[in-house]
Amino acid sequence: MQLYATLLILDLAVVSAAVIGGALLRFGEVMPDGWRGVSGAILALYAITAVGLGAYTLDVLRNPMSGIARATGAWMLAFALLFLLSYFLKVDQRLSRMMTGSTFVIGFAALCAVRQLAGDTIRRRLQNRFTNDILLVDGPMQKAPPGVLALNAAEVGIRPDPSDAAMLIGLSDILKGADRVVISCSRGTAGRWAQMLKGSNIQGEILTRDYDDLAPLGVAELEGHTTLVVSAGPLNFRQRVAKRAFDLALTVPALIVLAPVLLLVALAIKLDSRGPIFFRQPRVGHGNLIFKIYKFRSMRSERTDVAGNRSASRDDDRVTVVGRFLRKTSIDELPQLINVLLGSMSIVGPRPHALGSLAGDQLFWHIDERYWHRHALKPGITGLAQVRGFRGATHTREHLTSRLQADLEYVSGWSLWRDISIVLRTAKVLVHPDAY
Repeated sequence: MQLYATLLILDLAVVSAAVIGGALLRFGEVMPDGWRGVSGAILALYAITAVGLGAYTLDVLRNPMSGIARATGAWMLAFALLFLLSYFLKVDQRLSRMMTGSTFVIGFAALCAVRQLAGDTIRRRLQNRFTNDILLVDGPMQKAPPGVLALNAAEVGIRPDPSDAAMLIGLSDILKGADRVVISCSRGTAGRWAQMLKGSNIQGEILTRDYDDLAPLGVAELEGHTTLVVSAGPLNFRQRVAKRAFDLALTVPALIVLAPVLLLVALAIKLDSRGPIFFRQPRVGHGNLIFKIYKFRSMRSERTDVAGNRSASRDDDRVTVVGRFLRKTSIDELPQLINVLLGSMSIVGPRPHALGSLAGDQLFWHIDERYWHRHALKPGITGLAQVRGFRGATHTREHLTSRLQADLEYVSGWSLWRDISIVLRTAKVLVHPDAY
């Protein structure tokens, strides 16, 4: 709560400075007539919208970028509400547009800078530990992770007996001020410990190694029986809608603008060698389903590798003259915009692979069983691995694992801002020494 209060005070200080800055730029004085009421309204509207948008929550402390997004979102919403109220309440029309505009710009920039600085400082000083965690051990004592207080239940006089009021009260005293408690116990006492935690008003967890190999994400229920959640889509409905809208907002205009280029490339392919314009290959896509990917044909049609067992090499004799240029400039990837339009691909996501793709002499999923996890999102034309320079042939295990790690990082940490960033960074790697 102290950290939340600190962030709120910093935000309100930034807003106040922005208001004063806007007035000074326009009138040369701190608070001109007719500006005091509006200044108070901006402060109040920002505070209300920032709280409503979750600008003071635990995930904001853990991720400064999330804090910046929510704070600036609250700032924009506050001004939208200000304009709406000004219209309906017929606020004094002498208010300067330059003053309000400069206040908005100053506040937006300052919120970004202060939130980033505050977030980095808080994370560094607290070493990314924002909660008070307790490990309560019922059995042989074990070492707790850094920042977690370990207690032995027997030594503090607590045993798992939910029918004993003294035990429940004693447990509550121990947990006072804590945010999370993990009970390490045997399978036989887990049920009693769970009952002890039900009314503790704290996040309580039972540490069990019986299901470690399942890596459960949570629990659910079926016909009154508890089930372990072991998989879930990384995006909720709202995020899926946002990602699809982003895809279409880029794809439709791109296909229209690039139509003449696509026609010229198609003509060059037909003049250069016999065969179809497009190369269609089965690839592993969203949810491990197979789809047909579209690419401009860059190899001689009689020597194309539909299974994907052989990656293209630098002096590959299968590649045509036009195809070499298309691959070098990544133009051969442009027809994948059709896949995005049809919904089988996204602009940004893990690159789709053929079923026969090899790293050295091993299939991709034989090297790392986490390979299939990357398909929790739609495959993309570009991705985090590509903008980090991981592209081209996969000759070794390391080539695959470096790409897989980037893909899994993208899947677990998706955001619309990251997609935008990857699209902008893709321009730097369109022409790449490993593209052949």
